[in-house]
Amino acid sequence: MSGSRMVTYLDSTYQETLSLIKEARDYIASGTRARHAWLAPEARLQICCESMRLTARLTQVMAWLMMQRAVQSGEVPVEEAAKPENRLSGQVVCGHVQSTPEGTDQKMQDLLGRSHALYVRIARLDSQLDRT
Repeated sequence: MSGSRMVTYLDSTYQETLSLIKEARDYIASGTRARHAWLAPEARLQICCESMRLTARLTQVMAWLMMQRAVQSGEVPVEEAAKPENRLSGQVVCGHVQSTPEGTDQKMQDLLGRSHALYVRIARLDSQLDRT
């Protein structure tokens, strides 16, 4: 991908991620507990864990994108961004797809699916850093 196309791609992916973060924040803040009050405690715990997985995915993706933007703007050298501590992490938690817990509403399922697809896309980009 050429430099200008990469910048455009990163900018659009950054905006997509920011939008998804806001959507997830609004969903979680809008009464997740009340939405699942009728479920068994185990099911509520599973939904809570999936909410944390959603948050972790989005946090990891945003951190990676911000590092890449810093590289593109010349604020951070490519070598610094390639260090393990600046790469996409959390693969064990974020890359894992759990079966949707019982009682999960459609919105949460949608957020989980979209966040996973985004994380996988960024993981592919991150793996390309090893080839440069």
